[in-house]
Amino acid sequence: MSERERDDHTGTETTGHEWDGIKELDTPLPRWWLWTWYGCIAAAVVYWVLMPAWPGITGYTRGVLGQSDRAQVAQELKGLAAQRHAGESRLRAASLQQIEADPELQGYAMQVGASVFGDNCATCHGAGGAGGKGYPNLRDDVWLWGGSLDEIRHTIQVGVRSGHAQARGEKVMPSFGRDQMLSDAQVDDLTEYVVALSGRKADAAAVGRARQTFADQCTACHGPAGTGDVAQGVPNLTDQEWLYGSDRVAIRDQIWNGRNGVMPTWEARFSPETVKALAVYVHANAGGVAEPVAPAKAAAGVAAGAVGR
Repeated sequence: MSERERDDHTGTETTGHEWDGIKELDTPLPRWWLWTWYGCIAAAVVYWVLMPAWPGITGYTRGVLGQSDRAQVAQELKGLAAQRHAGESRLRAASLQQIEADPELQGYAMQVGASVFGDNCATCHGAGGAGGKGYPNLRDDVWLWGGSLDEIRHTIQVGVRSGHAQARGEKVMPSFGRDQMLSDAQVDDLTEYVVALSGRKADAAAVGRARQTFADQCTACHGPAGTGDVAQGVPNLTDQEWLYGSDRVAIRDQIWNGRNGVMPTWEARFSPETVKALAVYVHANAGGVAEPVAPAKAAAGVAAGAVGR
């Protein structure tokens, strides 16, 4: 066997490979790298023995430790359910008012409500509940169907125009222009009238012409003074809160097309305890004043979503 060629400069043997006159050196691997590599191989062999590793035709090697991530997750979920059981039992037994009056129980409800809100309500109402155009702001105290704990819970439960038998929103805003109930000129005049109702400067002549139109078409829902009706979920036209915008273009569009928002019913998705927690969360973050504590009573419900304004 012939002796391998050595590089004259380094004294290292070559591999015999050469490219354009450059010869490849057969430099040995560093000892530390070599032993690390051997250690990784040994660790892999130990892992194959101890843990599930190799797939087969009908299954896989289970490993001598019998480790199962699926079983571990199931056990962790079972433990979490046990931890929640005590809190859910207290929520079930307490009224909404009692929950708010108990700092410890309210804290638990707020944690549950925040989680449910983030997963189910923030898509429409925003992460902080401030809403947006067409999506109600849940941070203020302006409510179409009332802002008490029980009213908020009921809205969450049944939704708005959701198809639920008790859904909010039986009254709908007509499309006065699109359905040719009013002419272009009448819609323009009515727009000025609504602007005037909110305390802003408006065309006096248009307001005068629209007075009878408003009486004939709008007072049945909004009332003679335009202050709305919480019992029917009819907006107050005299304040500064506008769901679809307060400028003339937005108001005219609302009169012309009619806007009737929809919020899902969450009754079939969440437990009554979850709904209670969500109602407490929404009420507390809206700056609602704590309500008088009433005797505990059964509550129906579900959680999350667009509490209509």
